[in-house]
Amino acid sequence: MFRLRSIAVCLFALTSAVTLAQQALNNDAVVKLAKSGIGDDLVVATVNAQPGTYSLTTDDMMSLKKQGVSDKVIAAMIAKANAPAAPVAGGATPAIAGIDEVGVYYKDRNGSWVAMAPEIVNYKSGGVLKSFASQGIIKQDKNGHIEGDSAKLAVTKPVDFLLYVTEGTAPAEYQLLKLRPSNGKSREFRSQTGGVIHNSTGASRDDIEFTATKVATRMYQVTLPTSATPGEYGILPPGAITSSNAASGGKIYTFKVLE
Repeated sequence: MFRLRSIAVCLFALTSAVTLAQQALNNDAVVKLAKSGIGDDLVVATVNAQPGTYSLTTDDMMSLKKQGVSDKVIAAMIAKANAPAAPVAGGATPAIAGIDEVGVYYKDRNGSWVAMAPEIVNYKSGGVLKSFASQGIIKQDKNGHIEGDSAKLAVTKPVDFLLYVTEGTAPAEYQLLKLRPSNGKSREFRSQTGGVIHNSTGASRDDIEFTATKVATRMYQVTLPTSATPGEYGILPPGAITSSNAASGGKIYTFKVLE
């Protein structure tokens, strides 16, 4: 009879441990484990293995002692409470719903992040004669051209974008650009100024200042400035200009702002 009673007590203790291990632990959960007859080693192992939120003021620890929690278990609770947060495995970026790869995203009307499809942009150099005459001291301008008269994505203000950048890339390396119609068949922008002589018609003509707020590792949220008027726009990622000679190509994330 005594043996059966001992087995029953052990089974009850193990059942209690399994049940509590399936939920986040707290002071009350540890007291239940201690009172169930489970040995200190198993209680400590449970505290170390499971997430927990503990209150460990002087009064709390005195209360734990009065309720039968050993010094060994209380020490494990203190160590767990003071342990730093575990790093994300493999250095992965913290998950944000809808974002799974490097790129540019916009927030739709439902508040979900949606990936923007890039368009191809082709560049043509300007100011060639000036560059040659100055022996390269004055750099050539880069004029970006995008086929089609309008972006497929249409948005209304306010609208938020999210830049998921590559390791080592800063949001300031991106450009928010105003696109201008070209012959009714394409859009264009000035992407690189040619120098002091060109400043009035350089990149500042189409570049729009913006503020980027970090929301996660390598993720930055950008709100379209209220000063942005209806029309065509593009977000140009760094490295989009692939060559400094003749024609080159790259990509740009385009959108249209409606009235």
